[in-house]
Amino acid sequence: MPGENISRRMESSSSPHFVIFPFMAYGHTIPLLHLARLLRQKQVSVTIFTTPGNSPSIRTFLQDLDVSIIELLFPQVIEGIPPGVENTEKLPSISSFLQFATSTKLMQPNFEAALETILPVNCIVSDAFLGWTQQSAKKRGIPRLLFYGMSIFAMTMYQIMGREKPHSGIISFDQPFKIPGFPSWELTRNDFDPPFCDPEPTGPYIDFMVEQLEFMFESHGLIVNTFYELERGYTDYWNKIIGPKAWCIGPLCLARPLTSPRSVLELPWYMKWLDHKSSRGEKVLYVAFGTQAQLTSEQFQEIAFGLETSGMNFLWVLRSNELDWVQGFEDRVKNRGMVVKEWVDQVEILSHVSIKGFLSHCGWNSVLESICAGVPILALPLMAEQHLNARMVVEEMGVGLRIMPEGGGFRGLVKSGEVEKMVRELMNGNEDDEVMKRAKELSQAAFRAMDSEDGSSMLTLNLLITDVSGNN
Repeated sequence: MPGENISRRMESSSSPHFVIFPFMAYGHTIPLLHLARLLRQKQVSVTIFTTPGNSPSIRTFLQDLDVSIIELLFPQVIEGIPPGVENTEKLPSISSFLQFATSTKLMQPNFEAALETILPVNCIVSDAFLGWTQQSAKKRGIPRLLFYGMSIFAMTMYQIMGREKPHSGIISFDQPFKIPGFPSWELTRNDFDPPFCDPEPTGPYIDFMVEQLEFMFESHGLIVNTFYELERGYTDYWNKIIGPKAWCIGPLCLARPLTSPRSVLELPWYMKWLDHKSSRGEKVLYVAFGTQAQLTSEQFQEIAFGLETSGMNFLWVLRSNELDWVQGFEDRVKNRGMVVKEWVDQVEILSHVSIKGFLSHCGWNSVLESICAGVPILALPLMAEQHLNARMVVEEMGVGLRIMPEGGGFRGLVKSGEVEKMVRELMNGNEDDEVMKRAKELSQAAFRAMDSEDGSSMLTLNLLITDVSGNN
């Protein structure tokens, strides 16, 4: 359906016009909606492409923003995916991801037809999983920037693994090996998700990612949700050795609008619970593992028992498939532990004065949100590049501690005793601990990067707008 406010944009043809096309996953979509907000602050016209199933949440998220939204029908018949599923959060299993992502190619004709109705366009910003949009952009001579929801550290490490193969000949998955170009780093095969940890990875997922990389190398550049001061060495390496140019614009979560003070009656019940804890001078551990990572029942129970025996206050946000696993648990931790079974505003929770730690899977959005809030991380990575993020959080950033699986390796079952021990270590720390001090320092650096006057991320955004506006 046609987007709103097209007439407004056509009347202001001198204003740059960006198209944003997020992938249909909340962790990929929300940062790009924050980018839309930043672009509008720079007087850039914005058109967002999405699907009917994802449109309502996007419209609500941007209800105060003057943007155009165009809906494209999502493919209706996909093998292994129930009808009506238009977001990865509703996939029956993460194993269905490849079919879901590949099916988006069927949207290309409708995307190109809609694109013709809103020209001129100065730039297309699309998710890296929507690589086919590069073809659409190339046909019309429009610069395309792709968005990776990863740290540039993780992107760089994966590229070095594929190009240099420093793990060739390494049999043990936990045997350290040097990383070319970064002598301070020794990583293991277990720091990389299968099949990328194999010296010669193969399979349908590899084929899909190779195709996306080919589209990446044809692109005008990429936008990375980070700030230069946080990942300086990896950004410089990427721009000098790998390419295309990476533009560090973030943390994008800091672009969210300021919320007005709310009365007690307007607060969600879990925020009232946090207020109660802070009024008693009690510290709370926030526990959440994102929308994609899937815990096994066994791992869930180990984490639950570790939290229970730690004696610490905690607020744990669950996914729908985990609700059956907490029977009896809630009663045993009553008043000290709170289980949340609904969507929450994670940034709001992390910013609460009572929150002193974050037990996290180390998805990149969560890492950045924790950094911005100045909250130390207790790292328990589960999938994708989260293991690399956990290494960086603990070993380079110095803003967290790592929960280790039994057996001494980087993968495997994390036992309740380890959870209990590390929760106590993090939560019993004080403001003078190095982890806490470092978390506060990085929080200040993140806010400086997003300063509207001279922050590195804002200056980079200005340069990016000028760069692509000169191409049309």
